[in-house]
Amino acid sequence: MRPVRTALAGALLGTLVLAGCGQTGTSASPSATPATSAPATASGDFPVTVEAGNGAVTLTKKPERIVSLSATHTETLFAIGAGPQVVAVDDRSNFPPEAPKTDLSGFKPNVEAIVAQKPDLVILSDDLDKVVAELGKVNVPVLLQPAATKLDEAYEEITEIGAATGNKAKADEVVAGMKTAMEKLAAEAPKDKRFTYYHELDQTPYAATSKTFIGQVYAMFGLTNVADKAPDAAGGYPKLSAEFVAQADPDLIFLADVKCCQQSKETLAKRPGWAGLSAIKNDQVVLLDDDLASRWGPRVVQLAESIGAAVAKAGTS
Repeated sequence: MRPVRTALAGALLGTLVLAGCGQTGTSASPSATPATSAPATASGDFPVTVEAGNGAVTLTKKPERIVSLSATHTETLFAIGAGPQVVAVDDRSNFPPEAPKTDLSGFKPNVEAIVAQKPDLVILSDDLDKVVAELGKVNVPVLLQPAATKLDEAYEEITEIGAATGNKAKADEVVAGMKTAMEKLAAEAPKDKRFTYYHELDQTPYAATSKTFIGQVYAMFGLTNVADKAPDAAGGYPKLSAEFVAQADPDLIFLADVKCCQQSKETLAKRPGWAGLSAIKNDQVVLLDDDLASRWGPRVVQLAESIGAAVAKAGTS
């Protein structure tokens, strides 16, 4: 059985970007219901029971009209072959392009609008406005999968969504591929040099520490997170001062606020005391894809690839 987890740590990533830039790749927030989850039923046959954030969810038959209110879970559904079963996704679900995007919102869920899609399964990352209970009143099955706080939880959610949708074999294949790719990237990381880094969530600036999901990905490459020493680092997502970052002078700066907040090496250089930072002078400011940096689904491998490439480049300079 996996540990009890909440959306507090993982969801702050998406919530802070939403607040700072008006855009996010997740549909989770600190208020999500804790999850106590056990491994999903091994068989893809129905009925199947999955332990999710809203408890044990039993599906008597394979769902054919799935509504996803989470950009991360939309990506997962299509990656595991459940795309043909998806009839509607929320307004933040922009990948893959063929996902049936609507004006449904995971942040401000409208039960009436969701029910109008005639779903036989709704998958979401957060129980905002008690949407889980409200959908339960009209007998709509709901699978609440909160933001992952570590890689193992991300893998587990993919497996569980696979079981719940009748695509467990493909989900297992996706997870196995992710693990292999991540292990390979970690093994290829330079061992002779250790770099410090700063990961920016938004230009406020909020950062992510090593205790977070994103921090675990960076740790694969032996990087040291300067935000770990911030005064309020305990929560995982401290708001740093410009002076703190300037004093820390990280070797690498990763920006996850490129699309939402138009941040770049040039904008960083205009911040007080930042023009002389090593990462800026040495051209070690890495522009990440905002979506990849805020979702914990199958494309986390692409995020890791971006980080690995940056570390490799730094190791040769």
